[in-house]
Amino acid sequence: MRIVIALGGNALIKPGDKGTIEEQQKNISASMSGIVDLIKEGNQVVITHGNGPQVGARLIRNEMADTEIHPDPLVLCVADTQGSMGYMIEQGLMNRLNQAGERPNVATLVTQIEVNPQDSAFKKPTKPIGPFYTQQKALAKMKNDNWKMVEDSGRGFRRVVPSPMPLRVVNPEALNTLLSAGFTVITGGGGGIPVYRQSGKTGYQGIDAVIDKDLASVMIAQTIEADMVIILTAVEKVAINFKSDNPTWLDKLTSREAEHYLLQGEFPAGSMGPKIRAAVDFVKDDPKKVVLITSEDKLSEAIAGKTGTRIVQ
Repeated sequence: MRIVIALGGNALIKPGDKGTIEEQQKNISASMSGIVDLIKEGNQVVITHGNGPQVGARLIRNEMADTEIHPDPLVLCVADTQGSMGYMIEQGLMNRLNQAGERPNVATLVTQIEVNPQDSAFKKPTKPIGPFYTQQKALAKMKNDNWKMVEDSGRGFRRVVPSPMPLRVVNPEALNTLLSAGFTVITGGGGGIPVYRQSGKTGYQGIDAVIDKDLASVMIAQTIEADMVIILTAVEKVAINFKSDNPTWLDKLTSREAEHYLLQGEFPAGSMGPKIRAAVDFVKDDPKKVVLITSEDKLSEAIAGKTGTRIVQ
């Protein structure tokens, strides 16, 4: 099978971690067991990943250094974290494959993903990123840097940025070439680097935004005609009535059931919602395609059908 595995950015930084590189490398190594098993079984694997905590740290460094050097734009922070996290995941997977006696054919592909600059998301930024600010500093950022800021759960003010729909991978030939040569490919980190086609020109231009990682993962899966998407998250199964005293854990969901629960508000936009929407997009037109949602430590068990939630047409 050809499988896309989406790692969450929080998979690299656990609750209570300080976020050091050593901690992230340790967490990456621990999360590779199930992926190594899939590769050993002969599956072609593509790994995508989030970058929320990492790009947030990058933006804090921007803030702390803004009196000394010019801060980098958000699009460059996304590119930087895609490269640095790709390096750590690539190295961790190569080491685990070596230990398992497998050929460590792993490559990281820094990926640009085209978006529409007229996407309605650019008129209404909603994705919170980066550090918390006092109201005074938030007002200064809004005035001086033209940032959009919102108050976030009583913890201070945060910048919000657009989260446009991904349209296509800019370099699909490179991805398919690596897969055809037998490589496990790490790509689309942080949802990919958002770029748009310049009007009246043949080139591309980066744009400050954050593409949803799960939507980008499904688009990549569709691009390479993958059979399966695995979304690794903090829970081993999807649940309805999740915050109640008696949640219902689901082994399987049809796309119709998933859409029904989305309309009922069971899957909030800030947590499981984007994952379920991405899953429905992937399976709705093909009865052979499957999305599996589970936690990284339960991946092998979920592949064996012992846990996890499978979403099908």
